[in-house]
Parts: sequence; C-alpha cells; structure tokens
Amino acid sequence: MKAIRRFTVRPVLPDTLRPLTDLARNLRWSWHEPTRELFDSVASAPPGDRRTDDGDPVRLLGSVSAARLAALAADQEFLGRLNAAAEDLEHYLHAPRWYQEHQEQHGGLPAAIAYFSPEFGVTAALPQYSGGLGILAGDHLKAASDLGVPLIGVGLLYRHGYFRQSLSREGWQLEHYPVLDPGELPLCLLRDTDGTPAKVTLALPGGRSLHAHIWTAQVGRVPLLMLDSDVEENAPGERNVTDRLYGGGSEHRLLQEMLLGIGGVRAVRTYCRLTGTPAPEVFHTNEGHAGFLGLERIRELAGEGIGFDAALETVRAGTVFTTHTPVPAGIDRFERGLVARHLGDDAELPGVDVSRILALGDETPLGGEPGLFNMAAMGLRLAQRANGVSTLHGGVSRQMFAGLWPGFDSVEVPIGSITNGVHAPTWTAPEVGRLGPDADDRELWELRRTLREQLVTEVRERLRASWRQRGAGAAELGWTDSVLDPDVLTIGFARRVPSYKRLTLMLRDPDRLRALLLHPERPVQLVVAGKAHPADDGGKRLVQELVRFADDPRVRHRIVFLPDYGMAMARKLYPGCDVWLNNPLRPLEACGTSGMKAALNGCLNLSVLDGWWDEWFEPDFGWAIPTADGAAATDQERRDDLEAAALYELVERRVAPRFYDRGPDGVPARWTAMVRRTLGDLGPKVLADRMVREYVERLYAPAAAAHRALDADAARELADWKSRVRTAWPKVAVHHVEVGELGEDLGDAELGATLSVRVGVSLGELRPEDVEVQAVTGRVTPDDTLADPRVCALKPAGGLSDLDGRRIYEGSLVLDRTGPFGCTVRVLPAHTRLASPAEPGLVTWPTDAVAEEAGVLLR
Repeated sequence: MKAIRRFTVRPVLPDTLRPLTDLARNLRWSWHEPTRELFDSVASAPPGDRRTDDGDPVRLLGSVSAARLAALAADQEFLGRLNAAAEDLEHYLHAPRWYQEHQEQHGGLPAAIAYFSPEFGVTAALPQYSGGLGILAGDHLKAASDLGVPLIGVGLLYRHGYFRQSLSREGWQLEHYPVLDPGELPLCLLRDTDGTPAKVTLALPGGRSLHAHIWTAQVGRVPLLMLDSDVEENAPGERNVTDRLYGGGSEHRLLQEMLLGIGGVRAVRTYCRLTGTPAPEVFHTNEGHAGFLGLERIRELAGEGIGFDAALETVRAGTVFTTHTPVPAGIDRFERGLVARHLGDDAELPGVDVSRILALGDETPLGGEPGLFNMAAMGLRLAQRANGVSTLHGGVSRQMFAGLWPGFDSVEVPIGSITNGVHAPTWTAPEVGRLGPDADDRELWELRRTLREQLVTEVRERLRASWRQRGAGAAELGWTDSVLDPDVLTIGFARRVPSYKRLTLMLRDPDRLRALLLHPERPVQLVVAGKAHPADDGGKRLVQELVRFADDPRVRHRIVFLPDYGMAMARKLYPGCDVWLNNPLRPLEACGTSGMKAALNGCLNLSVLDGWWDEWFEPDFGWAIPTADGAAATDQERRDDLEAAALYELVERRVAPRFYDRGPDGVPARWTAMVRRTLGDLGPKVLADRMVREYVERLYAPAAAAHRALDADAARELADWKSRVRTAWPKVAVHHVEVGELGEDLGDAELGATLSVRVGVSLGELRPEDVEVQAVTGRVTPDDTLADPRVCALKPAGGLSDLDGRRIYEGSLVLDRTGPFGCTVRVLPAHTRLASPAEPGLVTWPTDAVAEEAGVLLR
C-alpha cells in the first residue's frame, strides 16, 4: 500500500530543549560549525561524521526518539552547549554589525534591499538551485547576514527542485525529480493576521488567476521569501508553475518569471506589512529572470497617479541589475505576442500601456529579432545601475549590450563590474579554519594530506553507490576499495556541463591523459563531476564520453566521475583537491566561483585566464592555461587541440614536478609556499564579504540616494526633461572645431604642452544647461580610433555666436602622453539626476566634413 499524503509527526521538546527549534529553523547552522556539532550530538553522531552537511536539523528533530530527548534534557554538558549556542545566535541576530557601524559613520544606506533570484543555493537541505547562479545568490544572502545588511531574498519554491542525477550502465545521464514537501524543509508558511496563509495573486488571460503562498527561510538575519503555486485555489496548470527549476516550455517559463518578478514584489509588500520590516528602497535583480519586478513597481506608482514615464524614472533610480551571462544564448527571450497577452489589459497589468512594456524588451538594437522580448534588455532599461560579475565580464557585457547606447564606445556603456565572491564559513573546511597563522610547512602539508584522505574515502563511498545504481552487484565492486590514493596529486573539475566549459577537453588526447594518470613516478588522479541540463543531449554525450573513459579498468583507479554534483559533494571536493581545473572557452566564463572555493582551502588553481582568474592570477596562486589566439581562435577544433596540449604540458612539466619535489623531510617546500600564498593573499580577495561590501558602497547606497531624491514631482520633471531632449536632439550639431591657434604647426608639440580647443555647436531648442560639450583625447590607432580616452568638459564662451543660434565652447588640452595623439569633440545631454552621461543614449559627434577639416592631432 502507498500513502497518498505524507507528513512529519514531530515530538514535543522538553522546555530545556526548546532552543533547539530556533537553532534548527535558522539556516545559519549550515555555515556555523558549533551549531552543526551540536546537532551531531543530538543525532549521536561520532566526531567527524558530518550528518548536518547533507541533512537538516528540522528533519532530525522530527525523527529523534523520546528516549534520546529525555537523555539530552538530563545532560548538563549538552544543555550548557545548547544555551551557549542559543545566546550566540541571539547576539548574531541583533547586535550591530558592519552595516550598522557604516550607517552610523557615513549614513545614507538603504533601510532595506530586496534581492531577487530564480534560485538560491543556501544548503543541500533546501535544494532550490541548479548551479553557480544559485550558489552565488545563497552566498550573497549569507554574507549580507554576516555584515548586517538588511536584505530580503525573493525566489520561487520548486516542488521538485532541480533534478537528481544518476548514470545508466552505459554512462548516460538519467534525471530524477524527487517531490519536496515544504513541511519537511526548514521553512515556515507566512500567515496573515487572521492566521490564514498569506498569498499573492496574478491575473492571467481568460479570467484565470495564479495564486501562490509565501514560504520563508531564515538565512541568519536575512529572510528568504519563496513563492509556491502548488495551492488548492489554482487549476492544475497553474499549480504546476513552480514545479521545477528551469523546466517546461516558453509559456511555463514566462509564468514562472512573472510570479518571481510581479508576485515577488507583492510578496515583499505582504511580508513588510505583516512583520513591520521597512519597505525596500533598492531592488536588486540577479539576472533577467526577475526583471518583471520593475513592471509591477511601475503599476504600483501608476495607481498613485504617476504617469508611465515618471514611474519608470522612479523605478530605475532604485534598481540594480546584475548580468551573469556573456553569451546571448544564455538570456531568456519570449515571443512578443505571448508577453503582450499575459501583460495586457485582459491580464496582469491593466492600465499599463502594453506597447511601452514591449519596447522595454526590444532587442533589435542588439541585432536581435523584432518578434522577441529580451529579458536582459528589459532589465538594463529598468535599472539605473548595472554590473557584470568580474572585470573581464564587465568588459564583455559592455560590448554585448552596447547597442542599447548607440553612439558610445563600449568602454563608456554604463555597465560596471563587481567580481563575485564566496562565503568562507560555508566553503572552508573546519580543519583549514583551525590552522594557526604560525603553522609550519610540515603542519600545512599534513593538513593537505588529511583533507585528501577524507576526499578519497568520500569518493569511494559515492562511487560504490553510483555503480550499484548502474546495476552492479557487490561482488563486482571490490576494485572501488583501491580507487584513488591519498598520496597522489589530485586534480578536481566540477561544474555544469554546457559546451563552453569543455568537460572533455582533458580527453582531447586520451593516450597522453592516460600517461599522466599512470606516470610511474609522478602520477595524477582526477575527480570529475557535473550535470548537463535535462534538455541538452550534447552535454549528456560529453558526460557519457567522460564516464566511459573513467570506466576503463586501466585507469579507473586514477579517474572518477561522481554523479549528482551539489553542495554536499562540493563541501568535500574543494578541500580534498590539490589543484582545481577550469578550462572554459575564453571569455565565456562570466566569473566561475568554484576555483575561489577551492582556493579558500589551499587548493591551487589551474585555469584559462577567464572570469575572476583573469583578474587575480599570479604565479604564486597557480597556473594559467594559455589561450589560443589569431587564426586558431576561430577554428574550434584547432583551438581545443592547442589548449589541451598546453594543459597536458603544464601538468606534466610544471604542476606534477612541483608537487612531487620533496625535501629531506618529505615536504614539497615550493608547493606549500604556493598553498600559503593562496590562503594568505588570494583568500581575502575572493570573499563574499568583500563582494557585498562593494555592492553596498558602489550600488546600493547610490541607488537609495537616487530613489530618495526622486519624489513624484522630481520624477515627472526628469521624465519631461528626457522627453524634451529626445525630441529636440536631432537639431543638435557640431559645426566647427579649432584645435590650437589658427595656422599653428602642431607637428612639433611637446609633452606637457597645452592646446586650446574652440567648438561651434547648434543646440536647436535646447538650453546650454541641457547639454555638456566635451573634448575627448587619447592615443590614436592607425585607423584613428581613440584608445584609453580621457574627457575634458568645455565651457560656454558667451552668448550666441551668430544669427543661426550657434554657440561657442572653449577649453584647453594638456598633451600628457607621448606618441600618436588625437582628439575629437561631442555633445551629450546633461542633468544632475543622470547616473551616467550615457544614460539617455544620446550623443552628437562632428560630421565627417567637420572632422576632416579639424584633422587628427599629431599623427
């Protein structure tokens, strides 16, 4: 017989044990070692058996026996630890932290920030993530909690989470979708003042409705709101909207993103009303999936009598948009007709002009298709501040989205960068955290071996379980007892399996890889893991290719593929590896934080110079895999051959020799020196604390200031100004440019010399205060392009210069660089409330005739 409904019957805790409930309900236990150790004691787990790494204290308390509870209630030593943990949590939740101290010293910080993401990787006990985007979001929440940042997380509750991965006997990826019961997860249902579940409702075409309950997870000081459409009021189709992460067809995904964005704003409003939490002044959109939140906020303002344009300015002022993808294929795009049907008068946003909504998602300036609605384009248009997730990715993003700011070089596109970070308490092994600053090389080396040995034990257990799932019997699996060796150089590679991450680059020359694995003096062993998207058969073929190589009896003791990569596995994998491998196609890795987590544990990086590694690589931290350039870069096969050969060469001639180069004491001194530098110098750079501080200071605080300054009247004034400027801009022109004194020979100009600039412009119906006239200087390339440009504002020389209404602007240029030097001039809109001169997307340059007359200086 099968149960048609399952639920957990929880024991009644004795009064002395009641603090266990609060400790279990706050996900701080997932990164707080003393609390995890406390729950291990509840489970009678021996030291080192990290049951709460994979499990959940809430579920544990639901299964512990009454006899065990009685014994704990009488155990004074345990009660002392319990009370100390409860007091520590209370202090953590309420004592002032960095944010409160920063606010006291500098002021101006937002009262609250809403952080929207389609997935959150907080703990394996809450499987609501698929990969790096979710793990990053989880680390963002944890670091915000540690710093005291008043964040409110917003996401969806997927009843199947992301899939669980196993392998067929032939090595083909299989997916399983276990059903998750919110009652068995570390969640609480948000209830209204009358005790009924709080809910949000979206209107759908045809008079239908989409209802969702709001579950909350407490991530330290940060509440995470998760919307769940599996409620009785919904029809079957609507109940399944939050069935699984990144599943379903186009309309299904659209409904998920409407619920996340529009429903998420309503959930935040409900939560703030019920808890007294201050309303967010800043809304942070983590990738375009949540972009509809801006439309809901426009609808809110429209209900207050503010027009669309003014509401748009208000929303933009307080919105931050983070893009995570360097490839157009990674952006969600929907048919415009589908979007119009769901957001028109007959559906969710009545009263908001659907043509204005569709214009926000227009991708034609990016070279896209006119019939598609681009979520990233909308996200950028709805946010006054935007960023990529590494310095390199910021540059890639500026080029990728430059079409939204026509007339500007990509370097001036208003997309900055804040390099991702990782949450050290989550990803650092406790043994590494306990390592003293005065530890010598032998202690450091012994720690690395201990972590490697723990990984070997973990791998053997997981490998046996995987083979049993593949149909192997116990009698066939004796060989797994000798898989991997705790004294052999261990390289890790684990991530999602899109083609650009090149899971199988290491297999490019199987014989050469086999020789590295079986080297008689300097062997290497590989631990590999990763999931392909369920709909990606190409990715699944890559997994199968790797698995088949690893199944070969000749090498299976030196290379393993572990299915079902997730947070629980990762916590063992990063500390136990000596080297972390990353070989994407540059520059397609936006950041790539797995190598950061490895570095926090003293693991050295071996990576293509992409994402964060391009920014912080130093020879003391690891090795850079050369990237093919020139003609080879455009030939995918040739590029893979060259870069794979470079990878083999590095491992064979540099990495392995250094690992096995032992002194008389058996310690590889040069290797441990690199480990020490990685821990001491690289570690502080890759922290999520650093990342969140940068978001606060560079994005959240300015966004809050802009939001406060833009009341209804100011928003209308700014919207009217932009409308007036756009209408008048076609008549703005540059008529004349003089550089230096008339007739002056510039060929002998010297470093440090000063040149005068005089420019004649027509402003049409605009006023001088509506514009800024600039001279732009820099080195010139052979095609007259300005490199590393610098901007100098020119000043009005007086009144009108002639009857045609032309005005004269003047200034001076300092020749501060030797070599080919050039300049040009331009006219930009100017307003005190613009976050960037490029914000309106308007610029006027000299015509070709004027430019030719002025010439290029000192070529």
